[in-house]
Amino acid sequence: MKVLIIEDERLASERLIELLKELKPELEIVATIRSVEAGLLWFENNEDPNFIVSDIQLLDGTSFEIFEQHKPKCKVIFTTAYNQYAIKAFEVNSVDYLLKPIQREKLANALEKIEEQSAISTSLAFDLSQIKALINEQNKEYKSRFLTKIGQRIRAIPTEKIAYFYTHDKLTYIVTFEKQKYIIDNTLEEVDQMLNPKQFFRVNRKFLVHFDAVSDIHPYFKGRVKLSLSPEIDEDIVVSSEKTPLFKQWLDN
Repeated sequence: MKVLIIEDERLASERLIELLKELKPELEIVATIRSVEAGLLWFENNEDPNFIVSDIQLLDGTSFEIFEQHKPKCKVIFTTAYNQYAIKAFEVNSVDYLLKPIQREKLANALEKIEEQSAISTSLAFDLSQIKALINEQNKEYKSRFLTKIGQRIRAIPTEKIAYFYTHDKLTYIVTFEKQKYIIDNTLEEVDQMLNPKQFFRVNRKFLVHFDAVSDIHPYFKGRVKLSLSPEIDEDIVVSSEKTPLFKQWLDN
């Protein structure tokens, strides 16, 4: 079997080749590519290998740029340092992946899967746009502070001090863990796009809460749940039946 390696780190490439030769001495390493430009040139002048082991981030871009222009008719194993959140895209798209640093046992399992599936599937079938979207989300920089006006003064409230956001009479409020309340200019919809989804969750149309602000969860009618927040607020906070499974999954991450 012929394998193409796409990896810009020399030591990582050497380690991968060493593991491949240990596991499958009969494998032929047809090339080691370090950049998008070199990858595109290689595919223009060579037939597809039996499979590819590819890093994501290369010297001049990402390996996705190669596969968008040339869709190889073989299995691809991505190597990545991204965490479980980002690599869910690989799972739903039936693409193999290996977390760096690559472990011998994990690589052996990936090679076995390739041999098992080689007779079934010969084309590369996955949605690059979905994978890139989740990885971009992983790399996204979230808002670290919000500005609020207090009389003639302007104060910056660090995001890590905010327990929750809520709306009332068309105004958006911040409530901090220290029980301070401020008004900000952003709508709750805008704020929702600015925050790290691992830390904040839009529980309903009025409340956007930090994980640490959820003090109690109570079963409610028709598959919903009712929340108690800290600091307390004199209002029922109910998560809809549609959002409750997502909310529980968010809490369990």
